[in-house]
Amino acid sequence: MPSQAIGAHGVSKSFAETDVLRSISFDLDVATWTTILGPSGCGKTTLLRILAGLLDSDAGDVSVGSSAGVPNRAAYLPQRDTLLPWRTALDNAILAAEIEGRPRAAARAEAVELFTHFGLAGFEDRFPSQLSGGMRQRLALIRTFLAHRDVVLLDEPLGALDPLTRATLQDWLLSVWTELRKTVLLVTHDVEEALLLSDRILVMTERPASIALDAPVELRRPRERASADLAAEKGKLLGILLGGTR
Repeated sequence: MPSQAIGAHGVSKSFAETDVLRSISFDLDVATWTTILGPSGCGKTTLLRILAGLLDSDAGDVSVGSSAGVPNRAAYLPQRDTLLPWRTALDNAILAAEIEGRPRAAARAEAVELFTHFGLAGFEDRFPSQLSGGMRQRLALIRTFLAHRDVVLLDEPLGALDPLTRATLQDWLLSVWTELRKTVLLVTHDVEEALLLSDRILVMTERPASIALDAPVELRRPRERASADLAAEKGKLLGILLGGTR
């Protein structure tokens, strides 16, 4: 099994006259959780879309995942849930399985189990328009994990949730990652979320973005939201994001 799950080397991207990414480089190991932080509009989503294979870079190369010789095995959850309005919640959840030709009955059974974990039991037959915003995002997370990919790319998946639901799903995501050991690359604006979940944090600069900081999170797991150590690390990261010193 390869030790590297994601590689980005000299990745640059411009739109018209606007330089967005400038020579972004990093390598992420298999089964690790890395989070990208950075100012709004700096190109975090653009980078994730390039890694997902949805957008071409202007320069540099990327490699994402490998399983049985198949490259780019990544599940990608964008900021918007992209649920299909004409399919029920359960049928939305198993969409990737259907596309790949996996047995429908097994996919539905797996999805039903995740519905319980995500607090959506009893809503399997509802349509997206009948779900709250938080419930829709939880459904999108279920669909992402049911894609059975080695690498999971998450673009602010919890940003629209209320604080209590967000904290609950942070804990759930961490438990899933601990059990399944997928490689996760998360984009978020929440510094505390990054510190709670990650092995490593990448901080991007203002546009055109480069990597301002690439550092491990050295807090011992399990981590407590109210701990003094986490608060101290949060202060340091905020200082970097706001343009202060390390």
